Amino acid sequence: MRAVYRVLGQLIAIAVVLQIASIALALFTVDKDADDGTAIGADYSNFGQTYHSIAGTVIGLLALIFLIVSFLTDVPRGRMLAGIVVGLVVLQFLLAVVSFGVPALGTLHAINGLAIAGVAGAAARRAVVPKQTVASA
Repeated sequence: MRAVYRVLGQLIAIAVVLQIASIALALFTVDKDADDGTAIGADYSNFGQTYHSIAGTVIGLLALIFLIVSFLTDVPRGRMLAGIVVGLVVLQFLLAVVSFGVPALGTLHAINGLAIAGVAGAAARRAVVPKQTVASA
């Protein structure tokens, strides 16, 4: 189960990196489309925006699975770290919702995303079993 815990932590961290890339793609696509004369309105969407939205849901599901798995393994502080990841993911969703009304809070959404990746990555590293040294006889 340690391996499952480690892989889930790594997947969450990698998924957050892809989230960062997708929102950059979305914003550069908006800029290009606007320069090309595309009307940017309420019905406008692009691949980066769509991916960012769907992947955010996937990260939420991974975080919940991560928390469940944390109770089935003996990773030091594994439950606490998985709980923190879930809490940060909930905060991430709330920041996203609020940021549409108060765009400046979007900066906190970005910073919190980095925190999710950092905690998930740290949790994954805790699941690595140290190599045992063989005592010479």
